[in-house]
Amino acid sequence: MKLELWKKPKKGAVIIEGFAGFGLVGTIASEFLVDHLGAEQIGKLTSDKIPAIIAIHEGEVVEPYAIFYNEKHNLIILRAIGSVSGLEWDIAESTLNLAKEIGAKEIISIEGVGGLKDKIENPKVFYYSNNPQKQKNFEKMGLKQMKEGIIVGVTASLLSKLKEATFLFAESYADFPDSKAGAKIVEVLDKYLGLKVDYKPLISKANQFESKIKQLLAKGIETRKEKEIKESENYIG
Repeated sequence: MKLELWKKPKKGAVIIEGFAGFGLVGTIASEFLVDHLGAEQIGKLTSDKIPAIIAIHEGEVVEPYAIFYNEKHNLIILRAIGSVSGLEWDIAESTLNLAKEIGAKEIISIEGVGGLKDKIENPKVFYYSNNPQKQKNFEKMGLKQMKEGIIVGVTASLLSKLKEATFLFAESYADFPDSKAGAKIVEVLDKYLGLKVDYKPLISKANQFESKIKQLLAKGIETRKEKEIKESENYIG
């Protein structure tokens, strides 16, 4: 996987990684932050393993794996509108390379996690960090540390590779985009980083936002399957 960066952010930037996972929480939260903070694209991740597909939304190109930057908060947002299946380790490695290249202060990984259905209507956010000071900060915010759970995808790869990082997990549904969980993550990030972001529009426009995410991801998955079928037919032939 190749990291392309055409504008370098200020040293000490915070990286927020939000890729397609459980309930699409990472994708929803990162897309909302990009839009709400007016972040500019400064790079992207490319690979010959990624299906050759580019979405156009409201007259603008939507890169499958894009890197955005908000200078005011010195914040980098990694946003994926595409399946990460088979790319988890490559993306995690590229995230680490990006952090080293720009001298990042912190990597924050956001993800969804399964919860009881009666509790998901008012989802809780859990954290995971081995940094004592961060643990105190999150406890003061009313968050509990994740003690038990099974993590998959890019987040699992990062957990395996990183000695120190911040992981946030919101209770969410698994079978459809969960904007409520995404909004809860944004609310926590707002308090943690002092972004002064109003997360309420994410809930009020949930249906519209979820539909957009769902369509883009579905097209990417469909194209990936078509590519795999063609490659299989060529191999057999």
